[in-house]
Amino acid sequence: MRYRCLVLDHDDTVMDSTRSIHHPAFLDALRQMRPGITVSLEDYFRLNFDPGFLPYCEEVLHFSPEELSREYDIWQSWVSRIVPEVFPGMARLIRRQVAEGGWICVVSHSVAHNILRDYAENRLPAPTLVYGWEQPRERRKPNPWPVQEIARQLQLSPAELLMVDDLKPGLDMARAAGIDFAAALWAHSIPEIHEHMRSECRHVFDTPESLEHWLFD
Repeated sequence: MRYRCLVLDHDDTVMDSTRSIHHPAFLDALRQMRPGITVSLEDYFRLNFDPGFLPYCEEVLHFSPEELSREYDIWQSWVSRIVPEVFPGMARLIRRQVAEGGWICVVSHSVAHNILRDYAENRLPAPTLVYGWEQPRERRKPNPWPVQEIARQLQLSPAELLMVDDLKPGLDMARAAGIDFAAALWAHSIPEIHEHMRSECRHVFDTPESLEHWLFD
């Protein structure tokens, strides 16, 4: 076991969820609040990568606080109805990490209770700690606070943690926290995102199986 604790992103790293939940939920919100504007699945991945979802809503769409609250409610109505499927290779990796005595923690822009539901419904070991969108904005990814809190609670050094994420906010958080980062590139094939991750990251994986092999074998 290369790292005692894997800090996992949730959407498009562990769960194949953007296609089935988050993108159609966002299109639903746009139809209600910005009719005539649409965003393709590929562009949705891009805006989540940079500038990030919340900056995009505030700075590009100019959502008011009331509209942001309404967007959140629409999103949660979709999340409550649909359980995403885990990437099979990630299910095996998570079970192996726990079986060998390691920890799984989650830092995500999804909400903690939904993350725990998704793990349970996919018959995965429950994460030890989860920090999601319910945290105050200053404590959300890419702020390093969640990683620092995980290290504090589990009494781990930065060298014992690995962040696995498919997008730039996770990379920025790992760098700010001083922990290793692995880029997860199996959820989409957006060229500029892959190119950025390959140029910026030391550890890049195209499949969960290749990540598992690096971690354990």
